[in-house]
Amino acid sequence: MFKHILVPTDGSELSKETARRAVSFAKEAGARITAFFAKPEYPVSYYGEGALIDPTTPEMFAELAEQQAQQTLDFVAQLCQDAGVQFAKLSLTSDIPYQAIIDAATQADCDLIFMASHGRRGFTALLLGSETNKVLTHSRIPVLVYR
Repeated sequence: MFKHILVPTDGSELSKETARRAVSFAKEAGARITAFFAKPEYPVSYYGEGALIDPTTPEMFAELAEQQAQQTLDFVAQLCQDAGVQFAKLSLTSDIPYQAIIDAATQADCDLIFMASHGRRGFTALLLGSETNKVLTHSRIPVLVYR
């Protein structure tokens, strides 16, 4: 049924467990995986007189974000290699992760997004919502939520 699955990951333990299950699911379905990581944009800060200035340049920040992305995506790639599942890696820079996930799935021509249910609860969930919920609300591509 599904032939190309986007697996967003952030490197957390829940995300790693979800990636393990996604690889197993893909193997059973005969599907391929695109592992996805949303890199943060360079934080622009405005400081008043006498404030400390972050010495990290935009280039240095981008390099560190890329290193984190590759390390996180390599985990999923190794799972895929071990299981014999075809895979690709993709990362985009965005401070709106849910939109980056949807954009990545569209760009990679995926027919399913397989993602973790992240654990915001109570008042925080009410204020911030969850990226998973936002993907569910805005995506035209089917979403499978792993708990």
